[in-house]
Amino acid sequence: MLTLYKSLVRSHLEYCCPLWNSCKSTGTQELEGVQRTFTSKIWGFQHLNYWQRLKALDIMSLQRRRERYIIIHMWKILHGKCPNDLDVRFCAPSRLGTKAVIPALSKTSTQRNQSLYDGSFAVMGPRLWNVIPAKLHSIENLVQFKTKLRVFLDEFPDEPPIPGYICRNKNSLLDWCGSKDASMMHGRSSSSMTQ
Repeated sequence: MLTLYKSLVRSHLEYCCPLWNSCKSTGTQELEGVQRTFTSKIWGFQHLNYWQRLKALDIMSLQRRRERYIIIHMWKILHGKCPNDLDVRFCAPSRLGTKAVIPALSKTSTQRNQSLYDGSFAVMGPRLWNVIPAKLHSIENLVQFKTKLRVFLDEFPDEPPIPGYICRNKNSLLDWCGSKDASMMHGRSSSSMTQ
């Protein structure tokens, strides 16, 4: 049943997701609701809540997978494996790795434009890229990068916002890395990770 879900349902939910990534919690909840409903019908896992099912089935939330795809796309841009249509820029490698430059927004823009800007790939891509450890930036092989990225992502709780559940945060890597606990876990300051 999980194989059917992954091939027939999830592929539709994730099509072009780095481009349309939902930054609103209602959109995230609606998408997670599809996976939540489907996984609740898998025999032997009905007694678990959604967060426990994610762990038991060894699958990521759709939100975490979208962020993973954005990071992978940033890797492809950095290594010239796909076109850089948005003119994403990177700073020269340093002890902190190759950091992406977050484009500036006009100070006169409206709140609506600010929200759209914050959720766009041009901003989310660099912000998420800057969160991953520097040792991942220099990996040249895509398969190896994906493997190491998965190990990094598994270090953080995957608790997407779902109606009826009390969440510690919005479950974005940016939220987890901005927390004091995550900073101490990785031996980094939270201010350097999200900028």
